[in-house]
Amino acid sequence: MSQIRKQSIISTIFVYLGFVIGFINTYLFTRKGSPFLPSEYGLINIFMAVGNLILAFAGLGMTSVMYKFYPYYTENLSKKKNDLLTWALLISAVGFILVLIAGICFKHIVIRKFSTNSPEFVQYYYWIFPFGFSLLLFSVLEVYAWNLKKSILTTFLREVLFRLLTTVLIFLLAFKLISSSDTFIKLFSFTYAITALSLLFYLAWKKELIITFSISRVTKKFYKKIASFASLIYFGGLVYMIAQFIETMVIMSVIGTAAAGIFALANVISGLVQAPQRGAIAAALPVLSKAWKDKDHNKINLIYQRSGINLLIASLGVFLIIWLSYEDAVNVFHLKPAYLDSKWVFFFIGLAKIVDLGTGVNSQIIGTSIHWRFEFISGIILLTLAIPLNYFLVKQFGIIGAAYAHLISFSVYNAIRIIFLKRKFNMQPFSTKTAYAIVLAFIAYTICYYSFLSLHTFSGIAIKSLVFLALYGGSVIYFNLSPDVLPVWETIQTKTGIKKKNSKL
Repeated sequence: MSQIRKQSIISTIFVYLGFVIGFINTYLFTRKGSPFLPSEYGLINIFMAVGNLILAFAGLGMTSVMYKFYPYYTENLSKKKNDLLTWALLISAVGFILVLIAGICFKHIVIRKFSTNSPEFVQYYYWIFPFGFSLLLFSVLEVYAWNLKKSILTTFLREVLFRLLTTVLIFLLAFKLISSSDTFIKLFSFTYAITALSLLFYLAWKKELIITFSISRVTKKFYKKIASFASLIYFGGLVYMIAQFIETMVIMSVIGTAAAGIFALANVISGLVQAPQRGAIAAALPVLSKAWKDKDHNKINLIYQRSGINLLIASLGVFLIIWLSYEDAVNVFHLKPAYLDSKWVFFFIGLAKIVDLGTGVNSQIIGTSIHWRFEFISGIILLTLAIPLNYFLVKQFGIIGAAYAHLISFSVYNAIRIIFLKRKFNMQPFSTKTAYAIVLAFIAYTICYYSFLSLHTFSGIAIKSLVFLALYGGSVIYFNLSPDVLPVWETIQTKTGIKKKNSKL
């Protein structure tokens, strides 16, 4: 667990560093006087949404195959004969070619559906494909690097480098080294290419980029299982990805790109709530794969329970710090008034993130188990809920309807997974400490809210956040809600000189 904890913490630090850079970018996009219209900011986020859909369609389940079967390859083959990465890259490339052909053939449908309310999307339609391909390449290499225990590096590249590249483009436009937002968007479509190539060159430099066209005995033995696994995981992951981004597509179609920009701001900020999950998944995946192979159910259950309480504590803390000062932050940082409409959208999406994190790494546990077919079933249920909910609630309530749909569908989705793991393996992520974490967070929030009602300045935001952090963080440590919190706290005390290391007798 110490290895998972260490990688999770460092990765989470990089995630939050990325979010700091991301918020600087968001501020530059959305501030008063920004050269970017809400519709143009919305278009940047549409690139992310559609890019992820291209990843889901073109990936053909290869990322899941890599973390599921990697232990079998490494334990039965020498490094030079390991052909798993080769097949993953080849099959993903074929998948992208099929997606590109489909995108060209069905462009007329996109024009008919989005030209009225989202003409910018139609204008830059083809520029999304290089962005999507780069994201696909990076994602395949990323999972491969996770198995090499390089999750910290991949987190840095995905969360920090990609956003820094966006920052550079914004400043190039501000100093007129880029002539227009049109050029900005076209250059932005290649930012993930730089990120992916950075990882590719690193793996080649470390001599870990193994490409072989000889079919190994492991591939010959498991290819039927791999094909079966990939097909179901592919469709399950596809419907999950569609469910995640369907709200953006519905908002674009029904309301317009400007509304998608407001929704995107809420999504970006709610990403702070979800940030700890990214590092935890990257660190836990290879450990879970090996534990299932070794039939070590105790280790899996331990990871499940610890991830549940750790991620719940973190997500509650981040969510309530943001919620204490959401409206103040929009005003203090002089964002365009239209972005105030994102406040309650963030609230409901943020609650959905807390539900998702509070149930631990259930998706990864199921995906690496012998019951990985349930990925497909639960994904279908999620999509069946998400599409009609988004369409009807967005038409009825506007962008807040998409947030309602997100909370409802993901709550049901996670409830089904909890029940499944409880019945199949007698595993569940909750304990009495789950309730204590929620109650303590609510008490700390209530104290801060009523104590600082009149504070609306930047210093007020800082004071409220620090007091909440002290109250909530202190109570989590005092009641020892997680076995991973005290070791981290002791490490912080030692590193900062607050507490000296125990000398050996």
